[in-house]
Amino acid sequence: MSNPNEIHLRYGMNPHQKEAKIYSENGNLPLRVVNGDPGFINLLDALNSYQLARELRLATGLPAAASFKHVSPAGAAVYAPLSPELAKAYFVEGLELSPLATAYARARGADRMSSFGDCAALSDIVDASTARLLKREVSDLVVAPGYTEEALEILRSKKKGGFLVLEIDPEYAAAPIEKRNLFGMTLEQQRNNAVIDSSVLTHIVTNNKELPEEAKRDMLIALITLKYTQSNSICYTLDGQTIGIGAGQQSRIHCTRLAGDKTDRWFLRQHPAALAMKFRPGITRPEQNNAIDLWLEEEVTSFENASWEQYFEEVPVRLTREEKREWLNKLQGVTFGSDAFLPFRDNLDRASRSGVKYVVQAGSSMRDEEVVQAANDYNMVMTYSGVRLFHH
Repeated sequence: MSNPNEIHLRYGMNPHQKEAKIYSENGNLPLRVVNGDPGFINLLDALNSYQLARELRLATGLPAAASFKHVSPAGAAVYAPLSPELAKAYFVEGLELSPLATAYARARGADRMSSFGDCAALSDIVDASTARLLKREVSDLVVAPGYTEEALEILRSKKKGGFLVLEIDPEYAAAPIEKRNLFGMTLEQQRNNAVIDSSVLTHIVTNNKELPEEAKRDMLIALITLKYTQSNSICYTLDGQTIGIGAGQQSRIHCTRLAGDKTDRWFLRQHPAALAMKFRPGITRPEQNNAIDLWLEEEVTSFENASWEQYFEEVPVRLTREEKREWLNKLQGVTFGSDAFLPFRDNLDRASRSGVKYVVQAGSSMRDEEVVQAANDYNMVMTYSGVRLFHH
């Protein structure tokens, strides 16, 4: 008979760590394995990602989704209609998508390279539309508060019946104190129960103070995403979704550059030349995805290029650096979020090249004056949240 207080796992962080389980010391687990056989990293991703999707739902009132890999989000989004260009870039052109499915298409489409083999977290009961989208993508597991019978039937047929489906109690509230064992010792702290809502967006410090509702929404998405991203972290958002996340870098400017480069690639994937590519019959979506990504590289070996050309009926011409910049100059209205204060203006100098107009950060740096001046130089709107959101 199964024990409702614990779930035994395939293995721990690595296959040689044989003994592994998740258990509750205070009653039954709020988590149920509906299908499949979880591992340790699966649950780290599931429990972090579900909190992110759930808080996006609470903050915006919209269906929300997150695509997680290695305990950080590859993407996160709330529902917003997809343009034809985005639908094509996200490989969902012609599909009938529910609001929840659309949120997941956005979350996964934010960084399709990183979301390959992801953990999908969904804020609402999973419907058949969302299940069909999950089934066609390379994904390892899904976590949600529930599933329709039709959705479950679809998901149970994925990966030859081995697709991991987790159900979590949406009413579950974790204890205010959390513990972690590390190197045989126990650390204890108060949970990060900081509520991210419009109240943290009121301290505008720049000359430009025009903050539209869409930008407020995107600021909330950035901050809540950062709350569950390995620090240091930076997040660029637009139109209700993340478009570039820089996670786990020791230097904040490196986070900013990483997230900015991902943002640029996200937008370049919508270039008419990318959308018009003609692939050979039988080339899978992951192969198409990788080919588009390599098309954006400025330096490739002769062997890489020869292999890359085999994907196409007509080999596309690579964009010049000038053509890329001309296209990227069309990217406007982007929001930039930081999980802590910005120590130098270089973060905003880099962010300005990726269409950033709105900035939310903790504030209280020794160089606040310098950073505010940078925001004013670019006519950005910057607000101090007053909340540090480190996550490890």
